[in-house]
Amino acid sequence: MINTTLCYIEKDGKYLMIHRVKKQNDMNKDKWIGIGGKFEPGESPFDCVRREVSEETGLTITPIYKGVITFVSNEFGTEYLHLFKAVEFSGILKVDCDEGVLEWLDKDILPTLDIWEGDKIFLELLDKDVPFFSLKLCYEYDKLISHTLEY
Repeated sequence: MINTTLCYIEKDGKYLMIHRVKKQNDMNKDKWIGIGGKFEPGESPFDCVRREVSEETGLTITPIYKGVITFVSNEFGTEYLHLFKAVEFSGILKVDCDEGVLEWLDKDILPTLDIWEGDKIFLELLDKDVPFFSLKLCYEYDKLISHTLEY
């Protein structure tokens, strides 16, 4: 079981996204995702998301905790993803990121990009500013087979 964070940093109707094209054996290879990563020992969800965002983007955020997403996969096991949004941030965006290519993208085009099917569900919840939620996404390989949303 893995604990991770994911943050969607918003500015002018856009999210800062990362196109995961740089790492070999990356479960997110070629996908567009928000910014985040795995917990280090002793970290809280807030500690983890702040560190990951800083490492990957150079930005310092004020994170807003939006929900917990439980990924269940026949290929990758179970992952608990702590989902954040940030509208307040400071710093200078890195030109180069080890994980992939950083880009500000209009929120409207995200569903047309190569993203996980389940991401479309929680991106819509973020866009509607839904209160804290729990979302369970069940995958067989890269196909979403079921989901359960609870508030």
